[in-house]
Amino acid sequence: MKPLSAKIAGVTESATIAISNKAKAMQRQGIDVISLSIGEPDFATPEHITDACIDALKRGETHYAPSNGIPELLSAISEKINRDNHIPCTPQQVIVACGAKDAIYEACEAVLNPGDETIILTPAWVSYEPCIQIAGGKPVFHEINPKTFQLDDSLLEKVNKKTKMIIVNSPSNPTGAVFNKKSMQLIADLCMDNDLYAMSDEIYEKMIYGKEHISLASIGAMHERTITVNGFSKAYAMTGWRLGYAVAPKEIIAEMSKVQQHSVSQVTTFAMWGGVAALKGDQSCVREMHDEFDRRRNYIIPELNRMGYETAPADGAFYAFVKVDGDDTEIATRWLEKSHVAVTPGSAFDAPGWLRLSYAASMEKLKEAMARIKRVG
Repeated sequence: MKPLSAKIAGVTESATIAISNKAKAMQRQGIDVISLSIGEPDFATPEHITDACIDALKRGETHYAPSNGIPELLSAISEKINRDNHIPCTPQQVIVACGAKDAIYEACEAVLNPGDETIILTPAWVSYEPCIQIAGGKPVFHEINPKTFQLDDSLLEKVNKKTKMIIVNSPSNPTGAVFNKKSMQLIADLCMDNDLYAMSDEIYEKMIYGKEHISLASIGAMHERTITVNGFSKAYAMTGWRLGYAVAPKEIIAEMSKVQQHSVSQVTTFAMWGGVAALKGDQSCVREMHDEFDRRRNYIIPELNRMGYETAPADGAFYAFVKVDGDDTEIATRWLEKSHVAVTPGSAFDAPGWLRLSYAASMEKLKEAMARIKRVG
């Protein structure tokens, strides 16, 4: 048999999914595993959203829709982006994708040529690097200041003639850090001065605690060169719906649309009506989930600190990023096998010596997980 794709062979599997799969396998064996390894809200999708999807099914919304998304959802997203993010946007500048991850992949395919360099700010979510690699680009890593979790002028050293794009994620997965105005302005200046594209992953924008969310594309003329990625998975507890979107200049959306047309064709038609209900309906569900995450955050971070662990600023998302003394993969494995608590090694995020704990779990489970970790050490 001829060899398979060398490009795909060079891409690693998702470490977050791998850890989650191992935890689930142990659970199937009857082991009481508490999983703090995956970024999934533990809430049900709000009823008015599921009702909208069911209504769409009942009225026959089961056929092909426009590839970029149904007009009603494109319009709702455009209104939200203008209102909440202060980014000039028309429905023609929106594409609805099969989750934010799909939007990120399509953007990389649309922007990058073979050999084009893209700067990834580390610690970073696990899928940025593979998306760049699959598109033929070259990932270039820049470590965020490990004390402040903000940016400084050292970022400028990573730019050269091959640099094409920079990826920004605020609030951050895995650290929970939120970039301040100074960091965001630095990125904007870098892009404007060097004619770079930017991709701003803002999937956790509704989960910020006492800080300000700044959309990169709202700064100056950055909307002319920024792909803003967002979705419904985190804010509306819709992970299984696979519903995300990107907002960008029309010429970028047109190229992303080609990728979508020749791959998944479109997002599931009746699911998109759930997205319309999410954006245009009562937002109290978002506030309630935010407040519960904040309550858990205010428990788990001090508890970890009392156990002697240093943590990153947990200003956003729903993760505790914990510094450990030793090999993070070995420690995560020990916690899983000895205490039956699943967490993700920081090495998965290009941050050896750290662990990511998701507090998207009930207080009861969080308290039991902390007790188990304390016993194992």
